[in-house]
Formats: sequence, C-alpha cells, structure tokens
Amino acid sequence: MDNPLLKTEYGTVRNTIPFSKIGVREMEEAVMEGMRVEDEIIRSIADNPDTPTFANTIAVESGELLSAATGVMYNIMSAATSDETDDLVQRMSPLLTEHNNRIMMSERLFRRVRYVYENEMEQLDHEQQMLLEDVYRSFVRNGALLDDERKKELAALRVELSSLCVAFDRNRLQDINAFEMHLTDRGLTAGLPQSALDAAAMAARERGKEGWVFTLDSPSYVAFMTYADNRDLRRRMYVAKATLCHSGNDNDNTGIAKRIVNLRLGIAKLLGYDTYADFVLEKRMASNVGNVTTLLEQLCQYYLPAAREDVRRVEALAREEMGGDFTLQPWDFTYYSHKLKKRLYDIDSEMLRPYLSLDNVRKGVFGLATTLYGITFRRNESIEVYHPDVEAYEVYDADGTYLAVLYADFFPRSNKQSGAWMTDFAPQYVDDKGVDHRPHVSIVMNLTKPTDNAPSLLTISEVETFLHEFGHALHGIFSMCRYQSLSGTNVYRDFVELPSQFMENYATETDFLGTFAFHYQTGEPIPAELVSRLRDSRRYCAGYSCVRQLGFATLDMALYTLGNPLEEDIAAFEHRCTSHLQLLPLVPGECMAVQFGHIMSGGYSAGYYSYKWAEVLDADAFEAFVEEGIFNRQTARRFRDTILSQGGKEHPMQLYRRFRGSEPTIRPLLHRDGIEPVGTKR
Repeated sequence: MDNPLLKTEYGTVRNTIPFSKIGVREMEEAVMEGMRVEDEIIRSIADNPDTPTFANTIAVESGELLSAATGVMYNIMSAATSDETDDLVQRMSPLLTEHNNRIMMSERLFRRVRYVYENEMEQLDHEQQMLLEDVYRSFVRNGALLDDERKKELAALRVELSSLCVAFDRNRLQDINAFEMHLTDRGLTAGLPQSALDAAAMAARERGKEGWVFTLDSPSYVAFMTYADNRDLRRRMYVAKATLCHSGNDNDNTGIAKRIVNLRLGIAKLLGYDTYADFVLEKRMASNVGNVTTLLEQLCQYYLPAAREDVRRVEALAREEMGGDFTLQPWDFTYYSHKLKKRLYDIDSEMLRPYLSLDNVRKGVFGLATTLYGITFRRNESIEVYHPDVEAYEVYDADGTYLAVLYADFFPRSNKQSGAWMTDFAPQYVDDKGVDHRPHVSIVMNLTKPTDNAPSLLTISEVETFLHEFGHALHGIFSMCRYQSLSGTNVYRDFVELPSQFMENYATETDFLGTFAFHYQTGEPIPAELVSRLRDSRRYCAGYSCVRQLGFATLDMALYTLGNPLEEDIAAFEHRCTSHLQLLPLVPGECMAVQFGHIMSGGYSAGYYSYKWAEVLDADAFEAFVEEGIFNRQTARRFRDTILSQGGKEHPMQLYRRFRGSEPTIRPLLHRDGIEPVGTKR
C-alpha cells in the first residue's frame, strides 16, 4: 500500500497525483490491480440475482482505479516517457485489450444490459438514456452478438491492433529524435531570425555540441523551412520530415500502418459493417460516409481553385528571384510563401514575437476566459507536476466555487511526443453520494522555448495552438455531468473540435490582442497598424491550407472505406487517392500514412474530416459572437450552458441547435476565408 495509485485518496492538494512517488513499478502494479478489481465488480454485476435495472447494472462504477492508473501511464508515455515506460505500455496494451474484451464479451453481463435497454429506456432522463444507449451499443460494437468463435477472432484482432498502435507511436518518436541537422558554419544559417538561432544554439549545447542544431520538432522545423535561405538544407529538412518512418530503418512503419488498416477492416467486417468508416461514423455527428464525402467535395469545389492560385502566386514570386525556369518544390513553398505574405501585407511572425511572450499570452488566454465566463486561474506550486516545465493551476468559477485543476505543459522535450493535445488525469463526474468530482485537465504543447537571450516568444500560430488546446480544456473544466463516460470531452469526435477551434477565432481580434500583447522589453502595446496588417493577412493562402487538410482527410477516408484488405503499397495507394489534391511535386520516399499518428494510433481513424467539420461549426458559432459582441457575457453563458458543460449528455446536433437556434451552414466559413463574397446572414 505504499503505491499511491492503489488509493482512492492521495492526501494531496485537490487530490492531485503525487507524481514524485510514482514510477514504472507503481504504474504496472496499479494497472494490474485495476483490472483485477474491475473484473471482480463486473462479476458481481453479472451474477446479481435481482432483476436488471439501470441502477444495478448500468450506473455501477467499476473502473475508477483502472482509469486512474491507465490515465497516468498513457499521459506520462506521451509527455515524459522513458524506455522503461515505453516497455511498460508495450506490455500492458495487449493485457488491457484482453481485459476490455472479457468485459465486452461477457454473455451474462450483456443479457442484463440488453434487458435494461429493452425495458427501461422510456423511463429514463436524457442523460441516462444516452449512457444506456452508449453502454448497449458498446457491447454490440465489441462483439456481444457474435458467436464464440467470432468473438475469439475479434479479440485477437484487437489485441494485435493495440500492440501495433503503441509500436507505431514509438517508432515515430524515435525516428523524429534520430534526426538532427548540426551546423557550425554561420553562413549556412543565413536568413534565420535570431530567435531561431538562439533556440538552435541551445539545442546544440544540450547535446554537447558547438554551433546550431535543428530538429524536426515543430518550432525548429517550421522556423527553418520559413526563413533559411539555403535551399539544399531546406530540402534536407523537408525530405527528413516527409520520409519519417519510411526509410527502411528500424523505425519504418510501412508494414505496421498497412496491417493497422487491414486489422480495422477485419474488425468492421466481423461486426457486420462493409467498411471501417461505416463502423466509426455510426457514432459520429456526420452519421455516414455520404455526409463526409459531401462535405469534402463541397470544400474541394470552393477551395481547390483558390489553392492552385495560391501556389501560382508563390511560384511567380520565386521565379522573379530565381529565374523563369525555376520549378517550385515542396521545400520552397513555405519560404517563398512567407516572402509573398511579407510583400503583400508587410507582416512576419518575427515582427509579432516580441509582443507575444508566453507569460503575456498565458495571461491573455486566461483573461479571455475570465472576460467571457468569469472564471479565474490561481497557480498553486504545492500541486506536484510530472516535469519541471509543467505549471499547475486551480480554476475557480465567478462565484468562487472550485472548478478544476489545470496542468499546462508548454515546451518540446526529447521524451515528449510532438504536436499538441488536451487530456485529463481525473474526469468530472457525480458519485452515488451526490459529490461532484471536479476534473484535473492537462494541456500539452510544443511551443518555442526560452533561450539564454530571451523568454519564450511565440508566433501567432503558436498563440492559436494555445487557444485551441485551452478550448478543449474549457470543455473539460466546465463539465457538469453525472457519468464519467459522458463528461467533458467525451463527445462525438467530429464535435469535440468545436470548443477548441472556436477559441482560435480570437487570435487576431484587435480587442483581445490589446489585453496582453505588450513588448517583452519595453512594455509598449502592439502597434495598431501591425494588428491591422495581421488581420488583413488572415485569409492569406486559405485555399492552400484547406486543401492540405482535405488531403489528409481524403487519405484517411480512402484507407478506411476500403471494402477489401489493402494489398497495394501504402505509399502508392496514398499518392493515387490524393493526386487530385496534390499542389506540389512529390519527393521520393514521401509518405504521410506511415507517420500519421492521428489516423493510425491517435483516435482519428475514419475521423480526420472532423477538423473541417468542426471548422464549419466554429465559424458558424463565432458568427453569433460577432453578431452579439465577441466578449458578450450572455452569449458566452449560452455557449457554456448548451455546449461546454453538457459533455455527451445529448446528441451534439441537438446541443448545437439549442445554442444557435438552427443547424450550421458553410457560409460563415467561406466568408471568413474570403473564398466567396457571401454575406453573414444565415
């Protein structure tokens, strides 16, 4: 009992996790014990001689201990891993899958669930109905209606899939970490701003080297591709990124990605679906493949011509500088696109950096939540964190009521996955004694690190990333649900991005920037004319950006609408299915599928369209704030009450209609991107 993860109360501030007392041994012990305890509770439910009811079958909490243990394990693996943690997850993943299979394929338990589903549904309130529907459908979708032989086959497929997803992520992280571009000749760094040079110099020192080290971590990679004058080195960086996990080394994911696709198809077929996408979309706001296809085709119709024009204009500028026979390559686009943007709008992310110190941005983002919702954030250094970079805050409502703990993890590390995400260490729910357990939410990013010469100074894109993940955090913080499985961000995948993408709208709002964008040295506010140029430039390359996302979504749907196993080389399949969206030449070895964690291991398989689906929602929702005032407290209250606090209590379209008064349309998105001169009327 010296293992804190085996206790229901940690004896810490807000019952937060005592990370310093938890290592690999404690995580393994807690996961194993969590599975044992849940098995015991599940047996007691299945063996209950009383008539099945919602209370004695559906609402019984069985997985608290296991959920807490796996939450810590997977979050640590993503944000502060080690070889030992990776090995632990590799060992535990198949055991956890087998454990879930045992529960989902228990005939005695399913008989009770089915009885409640068929006899009590009409007597329950909306939230109870949603939980019952979810539980029943989960059993069916996990094979409860299959015969014993097919149940065993399904279980084996899922165990293999679980292991391969872990291996996919491990290979990707290791391949990212295996690359570095070490430069000692100052001339080779021409064009790079001082902020990028300082970060690269610090990366070199951390590795015990002279000069500068550039990596595939987002802040380093994006800066190099945007500013570096040396075309050969830009090519080297681009090729390294484009061919991640596809170069035949030990981290190659070619076979793993193909097997993941075919395993998912096999699972769908066993469960009676034609494709894996049909299986997934049954529980999505979009509902079916046809609705997704319609959205992607609509967007392609509007945005592809604009994207081609974007590329034409960038190439024209490149030819001005390099000669009329110059052919724009993928490693040139960001570099010359930045130059064109600078010419058109006299705007550059480096101009904004001095006004976007992380400390100020944090105050601005937290302050926005205070303005909209009245909530406040108090840093509490007594709350333990899993890495020194992490900050912990207690969140309070306008009336002083405690709402949540928020962890914020800002900077890249070699033992941290790339990208940005929101997760939780403890969900919100109400226990059987009526106690509301408030959530412990975490936002994890890879923003520009401080250097010896300057604090963390962000690009406007990084500010948008912060706002995005903070939007997810608010979805968790405001949750007011009874059941863990419906609380916070436990909503349909194509709805979950609405709160996050909605927040990004504020990034270029003049009145918002005016609350925090002050020069980190002089304290001077960001100049109004600079903000004006920023706003004027927000539609720049909107076509190119959208088509890039459409390419990812199209690849995802192509892989998961297959009705037969993928036999073709996965790179060849990818290029064939997305060729109509290809705006720049391909490079040998380029393949997105083998490094595309979102659709292989990250929960977005047959769901990457969700970002564009949610973008339609967020543009439509923000239009309400534009109409009523972007800081309007009443509008924000309605958004909080109808969307942010509701979790998965009801179907998301019902929630959205309650907020907006109607279903969303594509027009506000087109207007925002300047793709069509449409008005803002609905």
